[in-house]
Amino acid sequence: MNELWHPQLGESESRWQQQAQALAAQAFAPLAEEIDRDQRYPVEHLPRLLEAKISGMFVPKEYGGEGASLTAVVAVVEAVAQGCASTSAILAALALGAFPILLAGSEAQKQALLGGLAGRGEAVNFALSEREAGSDPSAIQATAVREGDGWRIRGEKCWLGNGGHSKHFIVFARTGDVAARKAISAFVVPRDTEGLVVDFYEDKMGIRGTTTTNLRLDVWVPADSIVGPEGDGLKLALATLTVGRVVVAAQANGIALCAYDAARRYAVTRKTFGHTLIDHQGVGFKLADAAMHLSAARMFTYEAARGYDEGKDIGTLGAMAKLYASEASHDVVDDAVQILGGRGYVKPNVVERCYRDQRIVEIYEGTSEIQRIVLARAVRKGALADIEAAQ
Repeated sequence: MNELWHPQLGESESRWQQQAQALAAQAFAPLAEEIDRDQRYPVEHLPRLLEAKISGMFVPKEYGGEGASLTAVVAVVEAVAQGCASTSAILAALALGAFPILLAGSEAQKQALLGGLAGRGEAVNFALSEREAGSDPSAIQATAVREGDGWRIRGEKCWLGNGGHSKHFIVFARTGDVAARKAISAFVVPRDTEGLVVDFYEDKMGIRGTTTTNLRLDVWVPADSIVGPEGDGLKLALATLTVGRVVVAAQANGIALCAYDAARRYAVTRKTFGHTLIDHQGVGFKLADAAMHLSAARMFTYEAARGYDEGKDIGTLGAMAKLYASEASHDVVDDAVQILGGRGYVKPNVVERCYRDQRIVEIYEGTSEIQRIVLARAVRKGALADIEAAQ
């Protein structure tokens, strides 16, 4: 697809990308329709991801991983999403669950959880959202109170990606007064802890191969289960989501690339009124816009990943990447369905599946509205700083 912008990757990043592209084409894409139809977790993909060292690629080498850059992770997630959005969502959830440990975990937690993820593919789950606390994580109601030499955690969590196949959960719970900003802490809770119940699986519109679950807790965990300092849970969650947004942007791009490729191939072979579809401006212009927006979305995403790898603050750029890529993906996939017409609306068809898979990337890891709030605050801060500097 030479009409699209492509990132200039280093040797290691290119190797990761090529490996993921090969896996997606040979193993993931051929099963994507079946996995979606049956809403089946693709257990056969897990050994392949582990053997390729992709599932723990971002884990530092000292904990058994590959120490891959976020840029490499983005390249892999994008490539996998182009073949199977569900499998890419599994990868995104692996990263989301592991990053709190990477960012703030103790040495023992890193050895146990990151080592388990890299060596055995044991998923760690990011358990933040609640039914009444999605976009506003400060409103969570799960509580953790001291009990003996540990903590008693009570509450309920929802929309846990990979929840049905996770070995450990990073549970965010309130440990202070409701009015206090530093009132939330994070805890490692093993799946086999007494009182932890995964009580149902969501029936989803898209990414149906993931196991999105509900979680109920009335558990006791030892004191060393806390991740980072007490009260820093909200700060840790937001730092994790900053990385997660870049990964979701890559997922959005991969889904859009899948739909775009199907639409452009159809448009240059299907004839109506004596011409191929792409020669009709109504179709050709849609594909021109798709190529432009997809290229811009990829630029945003890879630039955010590189910024993170260079140690820069990517809070604003990551929000831009996630917002732009997810909404560009929406438009590209929508136009792909329109271009294929009736074929694009019925099952099984790859653009019909992409249409449903795409919708979640505008919601999780912060809705489009939340990204705009983040960006509006950045605009306000920048404007005030410029005014102050000019005085």
